This record gives sequence, C-alpha cells and structure tokens, in this order.
Amino acid sequence: MSPKVTFLGGAGTVTGSKYLIEFDDQRVLVDCGLFQGYKQLRLRNRKRLPIAPERIDAVVLTHAHIDHSGYVPALVAQGYRGPIHCTKTTKALCDILLRDAGYLQEREARAANRGGYTKHHPALPLYTQAQAEFALTRFKSHRFQTSIELTKDISVTFREAGHILGAAILELQVGDQLLVFSGDLGRLHDPVMRAPEPIANADFLFLESTYGDRKHPDINPQDALADIINRTVERDGSVIIPSFAVGRAQSLLFHISELISAGRIPDLPVYLDSPMAIKATNLFTEHAEAHKLTLAQAKAVGLSATFTKTSKQSQELDKDRSPKIIISASGMATGGRILYHLKAYVRDSRNTILFAGFQAGGTRGAAMLEGADKIKIHGEYHPVRAEVANLHMLSAHADADEIMTWLEGFEAPPKRTFIIHGEPHAADTLRHRIEEEKKWSVLVAEHNETEILE
Repeated sequence: MSPKVTFLGGAGTVTGSKYLIEFDDQRVLVDCGLFQGYKQLRLRNRKRLPIAPERIDAVVLTHAHIDHSGYVPALVAQGYRGPIHCTKTTKALCDILLRDAGYLQEREARAANRGGYTKHHPALPLYTQAQAEFALTRFKSHRFQTSIELTKDISVTFREAGHILGAAILELQVGDQLLVFSGDLGRLHDPVMRAPEPIANADFLFLESTYGDRKHPDINPQDALADIINRTVERDGSVIIPSFAVGRAQSLLFHISELISAGRIPDLPVYLDSPMAIKATNLFTEHAEAHKLTLAQAKAVGLSATFTKTSKQSQELDKDRSPKIIISASGMATGGRILYHLKAYVRDSRNTILFAGFQAGGTRGAAMLEGADKIKIHGEYHPVRAEVANLHMLSAHADADEIMTWLEGFEAPPKRTFIIHGEPHAADTLRHRIEEEKKWSVLVAEHNETEILE
C-alpha cells in the first residue's frame, strides 16, 4: 500500500497550508493554517474540510505563523481531539499567536457589528479566544533531531528550517517512504536566524516556493532602512511599519538598534505596538538557543523600543505627530492595530508606510505596493499620500537561488518534488528551474488534488 497526500491548502497560494497524509487507515495533517489575502481564499476558512476532523490521528506543524497554524482552533472546535505536534519554541509562539488570533477575531466581529460594515448579521469570529486556549491544551512539544511516533506506521523528525524561532523541516517516515516537507525555508545568511539544515534524502519532497520566481535584492538591509528613515525624518514625517509579529518585528528592532548605536539614524522614538510582537520579542531572550544572537544582543533588541501594551497607549501614538517609528502588526495590513495607524498616517505625504517582506495578493499591503491611491479600512476609503516602500531583503523566506542551493544537499533526486506554498507564477517558475537545472521530476501541487506516492 502506498501513502497518498491531499493538498487542502498551501497549493496555488502562499496561505492556508494543510497537507493530509493517509496510509493504511492512518491520517496525519501536516500544517493547519488559515487562508489570507483574496476574499475567495478567506472564504475557504469557513468551509469544512473534506475529511471529518475526528478521523485525523495527528497534526504536526512546521512552524507558528498563522498561515501554518491558525486553523488549529477551528479544527479542534469542529471535533478534532488528537495531539498537535511541534517544536518547543513553536509551541511557545502558538501560545501567543493563537490566543491573539481568537481575540482579534472576536474584536473585529464586534467592531463590524457596531459599525454596520458587515454583510453578515451578525458577524461571527471563526473561533474565539476561549476556543484557541482550549486548542492549546492539545499541543505536544518536541526537540529537534528526535524521531516522534505519530501513528503505528508514521513518525516525524524535526530539522531546523531557520525562518523564525522554532521553524522546522519535517522528515515524515510513512511506511517505507520518506516524505520531506520544507516548511518555510529561512535565509542562508540571515543575521538573526540560522540557515536551514541540509537534507540528504527524500522519496518525496514538498517544497515551498514563496520566492520561487525572484531573487532578494543584493542590498544591505541596514543601508536601505537608514535611507528610508532619514529621508522621512528630513521631511518631519514618521515611519509606520506593518510587521509580522513573529520574526520580522524582532529583525527590524535588531537593525534599528544597530543603526541608532552607529549614529546612522537619529535617536528618535521607536514603538513596538503589538502585544503579540512584544511577547514574541521576550521569547528571544528566553530561547536564546533558537537563534544566532548573543544573549546581550537579544536583550538589546528588547530594549530598543518602547512597548505599547494597551489600546489607550496605542491611540496616543496617533495624537502626537512628531517623527517616530511605529512597528505594529499585521505584516500585510490585514488586521490589528496597524489599521488604526494607517488611517492616521497614510493621508500625509511626509510619512512613509514601510512594508517588510512578502505581501500576498488581495491584501492591503499588496494593493499599496502596487500603487493604490486609496485603501479601504473599517468600511471607509482613505487616500494614500504617504510614501510607500518595501524592504524585500528583510524577508525571512529563502529566495529562488537560496532554495536551489538548499537542494544541493540532496544526495539523490527524490522520486518526485511537489511545489507548494507559492503564487502560481512563483511555483511554476521554480518547477521549471528545478527541471532544467537538476533534471528532477517536479509537479506543482493543485488545491484539493490527491496524489498517490509510489
């Protein structure tokens, strides 16, 4: 009997990662993420999976980002009662991220109902904070390099992926077949996170392709950041940075603290305005083994900004228009406190809205970087007059060249490589490159398709 895989998410898009592995009446779900971006993708979050949750034996997560973990509370609420396996630091991050996701969904549903900008009456959260907290009781954490039995015939070993704290490449032994899921591969020379661990063998490889069609700019991120901050301050403006709370916010703080220490930018106020990002930043000192920074550097990251923990403190930032840097979630400007800052600062040409990495299609971030002259927030349109920029080189994802370098670690070609977690052009570009340069058998995965692994 051969295993089979069904692509329930993360195929044809960079969000909603879910891969169902079935073997001899055993079922394991690799990743359990939320769809984000285009409305037609987000609507998938409201649809039941084609398999009853109670029939799934185990869930295993590559890492904590919401597009890989954010559907877990919904799955548990629908009846899943098995364990959720992940690394130790992924569990610590999910404890922050999932609680916050439930809270934000409840808050946004209440705001939509009060403001009347919902087509649903009433608007309901996908899951609540209480449901997220219950789901967290199902988590089991593990060390890297240790084989964990998931079912009678399926086991997993976690390998370091870089990317963010706790991120893993999964080696899934299914019967006599070895399946490798890259998860989100990190950068080869990231100043904060270690490079992804090389993998020597796989019968079947499931490879992310977020940046499969491009190379990150060969520009020093601190040079680019200093240039943007300095020109904004010269025109008496503020820099507003929509940031992913986990990984990107801490990387930004590291670079900003280095720039201020070197005197390359003014010592202006820096605010980290995201309770989730604040908690994640504290994890950098608590889990110093999970990254490249020294303990002193990790502490410096935490001291480089003022933490605004309450909504009132956040609101005060928008009343004082003197030059400052505000780092706030979410990274694609899809929700959270950053929306209020955008409403306050996007109309003023003195300011800069600075994105810091990949923006999925259908998000406000993607629209603004494509030149939108207005954006819709909380049911109202706001003109975009501020400068809009993006620091592509700060991405935590390997680019196409770095992915190809990682593939050189394989001692023999997999029987087949499936391209996942990428927009259509990026996925197909990477497929073509691997076929041309490595002569491997490669297929771009399609949503809801099932493949027999033989």
